[in-house]
Amino acid sequence: MTQFAFGYAFALFTALIVIIGDFAIKTAADAGHTITSTYVAIGVALYGVSALFWFFAMQHVTLAQAGVAYSMLTLIALAIIGAVWFGESLQGREYAGLGCALLSMVLMSRLA
Repeated sequence: MTQFAFGYAFALFTALIVIIGDFAIKTAADAGHTITSTYVAIGVALYGVSALFWFFAMQHVTLAQAGVAYSMLTLIALAIIGAVWFGESLQGREYAGLGCALLSMVLMSRLA
């Protein structure tokens, strides 16, 4: 596996961990749990674990590439989770933003 692929894999895995943490925290917030609830603690712990994977991502790709991959995946996944799981609506502006996120991923990629 190339450096590029390792870097993106770590960035995307980091995003996945953060997405699960965000989901836990949003669930706690919507259910009226306190900041000391188990859901919030799980979310915070996952954020901490994600920092370790972020370190490995940055060893293999530029900060900009890792940042775009992470941002794109979290933006798209959280928009979908918000719409499907939490019943939040997406408007044309959000769809345009999701399209721009995908385009930025393509533009920031350095294929050697």
